[in-house]
Amino acid sequence: MILRALASPLPIAWVTADSAYGQDSHFRRFLEDAELSYVVAVPKSQQVNGPRIDHLIVQAPREAWQRLSAGPGAKGERFYDWAAARLPAVAESGVDEPTRQKWVLARRSISRPDEIAYYLACAPLDATVADLARVAGCRWKIEECFQSAKNECGLDQYEVPRYVGWHRHITLAMLAHAFLAVMAVQEREKGVSRPTHPTSWTSHQPKSVVCWQLNPATVLHAATTR
Repeated sequence: MILRALASPLPIAWVTADSAYGQDSHFRRFLEDAELSYVVAVPKSQQVNGPRIDHLIVQAPREAWQRLSAGPGAKGERFYDWAAARLPAVAESGVDEPTRQKWVLARRSISRPDEIAYYLACAPLDATVADLARVAGCRWKIEECFQSAKNECGLDQYEVPRYVGWHRHITLAMLAHAFLAVMAVQEREKGVSRPTHPTSWTSHQPKSVVCWQLNPATVLHAATTR
């Protein structure tokens, strides 16, 4: 599916996926070889250069957590607490200087702090934690799109024994859903402002095996109270 997308004229900047795909190292390597940036979910048992990812996130300093939006939802912006740490940079084939940065990322529920989701990412060198959070949140839009297509266009209402019949039904249902989505957008008011991306700050914890990105608001408060 990704190869078909790459062969199309559509511009592709990021790939995101759930943990079923994200935990597959061959899938992540394929994306890196294709020079695609990604933010993919992984289970808490995912190993990152040795330690498990949940063990790495436990070591995150308090200043590393930032409250950022994962994108708009039915009730407004979806805010979570996010922590991210840089891993060794990645150089493209035939290029000496690194062109992309690998990350570990965690999303913590505000109302239920025990609920933490984990991610691995590979992004351009100038990407911020806000960028990673935004891409991670894009997956929910796709899931909501599928659910909406099931409710409004009968995406899951098929009884076909072969792939060709299934593919035709899915294509027609998604085309109908795309038409309805375009009509809905045209009726809305235009000119939605983009959120401002906070500056990334680097933590210099000597004992940490990764480089945590600190919340700039917390760092500024600490500096002014000294």
